[in-house]
Amino acid sequence: MDNLSEALEKLKLASTDSTTDRAESCLDCLLKALANSNTEASMKIQEMDILPLLPTLLNPQSSCTPKVANIIAEVAKNEFMRSPCVDAGLIPPLVQLLNSTDQEVLLQTGRALGNICYDSHSLQAQLINMGVIPTLVKLLGIHSRNTALTEMCLIAFGNLAELESSKEQFASTNIAEELVHLFQKQAEHEKKEMIFEVLAPLAENDVIKLQLVEAGVVECLLEVVAHTVDGEREEDVAQLKTASDLMVLLLLGDESMQKLFEGGKGSVFQRVLSWIPSHNHQLQLAGALAIANFARNDGNCIHMVDAGIVQKLLELLDRHVEEGNVTVQHAALSALRNLAIPVVNKSKMLSAGVADVVLKFLQSEMPPVQFKLLGTLRMLIDTQAEAAEQLGTNGKLVERLVEWCEAKDHAGVMGESNRLLSALIRHSKSKEVARTVIQGGGVKHLVTMATSEHMIMQNEALVALGLIAALDLAAAEKDFVGSSLVSVLHKLLSDERSAPEIKYNSMILICAVMGSEPLHKEVQNLAFIDVVSKLRAHENKTVSHQASLTEQRLTAQS
Repeated sequence: MDNLSEALEKLKLASTDSTTDRAESCLDCLLKALANSNTEASMKIQEMDILPLLPTLLNPQSSCTPKVANIIAEVAKNEFMRSPCVDAGLIPPLVQLLNSTDQEVLLQTGRALGNICYDSHSLQAQLINMGVIPTLVKLLGIHSRNTALTEMCLIAFGNLAELESSKEQFASTNIAEELVHLFQKQAEHEKKEMIFEVLAPLAENDVIKLQLVEAGVVECLLEVVAHTVDGEREEDVAQLKTASDLMVLLLLGDESMQKLFEGGKGSVFQRVLSWIPSHNHQLQLAGALAIANFARNDGNCIHMVDAGIVQKLLELLDRHVEEGNVTVQHAALSALRNLAIPVVNKSKMLSAGVADVVLKFLQSEMPPVQFKLLGTLRMLIDTQAEAAEQLGTNGKLVERLVEWCEAKDHAGVMGESNRLLSALIRHSKSKEVARTVIQGGGVKHLVTMATSEHMIMQNEALVALGLIAALDLAAAEKDFVGSSLVSVLHKLLSDERSAPEIKYNSMILICAVMGSEPLHKEVQNLAFIDVVSKLRAHENKTVSHQASLTEQRLTAQS
């Protein structure tokens, strides 16, 4: 330590003149001390206030520069030294050194900046604002044969790409081409993993997604999948997952997805299809998720249903009724739900037996699977009266829906159950379905749904309740009274925030329940006529007209 103190004193003197030789020997002594005991040596450097001297030594023309940058890199391995490095003004001269042509200077400078800014989003953001990203991308292209420099750039990209503010700068460079070019040259698993770690955060940006697709990253990913799909080594399994996950991520961008779809004739699309019947769960998952992502517009959905993809998904689901891989079940159901959105696909998918296969998962205890199952059935029966009646008279389904309507720990499942219950009634307009829902205990949940914070759910509930009242008021009477339906309707009509559709359907429902003596009494007790008469002046003509009709009905039956 005495030698270190002496060297630091000499360095103070050397920094004030231009004696390179004397500075070099002091720097060598510092590096040796840091190698022996980094923490202790760093504390000594801090104690003797050496850091403020270093900016002047970071001269691009000086032979000392690589060693100074190396010392900063070593010192900044200690968390307690990072703020002092910033306070000493080391970041600006280090950033300037990234324009050097000396590979050793570049390497040590990159290490120094990386260590100073490690785990600090604010400092990394500062580097981005200083324009380091285009500089580093250029360095990667120039020095792609230098392994150490390449790794330094990749580590820097991995850290900076986590920040949203970096994406725009990355998108303005040729990072996609450079990374794909680098990936194509790699044989080692570790190097490929380093590139993957940069690709994943970058691919979250839609502009970069398209750049990566155009640069040929998908071909690289498909090659990785082909080489690792039958591998049993841990690294093969890891690479297969990373490559297929990244493939799915690229498909989340509308432009990149459409480019790979190529009207359903794209080679990439065809390769992804071949993953679905695979025996590898990871590929099955990625294949189903890819189909769900391709199925984000009507044209693609219609093409895929006509191409027979539904059958592949149903076969996959059938394999997982027993095997029970939840992620694959969830992904396949997601794909089916998206495919069922276009009206022309619904009857085709129902004829293919989609509803029957989906119902096999009715006993699932996994909320993500329950959620997608419900969404798929709801999409399928939209405008399909026959299917809605068939499912709506399925006692086991209605029983399960009523059970899930109480799943307070899983708001998504609860909401979808309510919406499907309502949809079965709205699309079937069947007395048998209404009766099945009443007998299954579903009415109270529809009444609760009418108080939802989401207007669309309120409206769906009110229409379904109106149909129940019209189809079988006598059977529903007890549940309407027990769930305080009339009181709920009074609140909806009195609330100025209620949308016109809500007010209109509430009045329709009031008229529908007037045929029941106990409900009629409740309507009279709550003085509905006062609330309704005010709505005659409503700015919405449909609402004001319905208010006049409702008032007449209330007056006539008072």
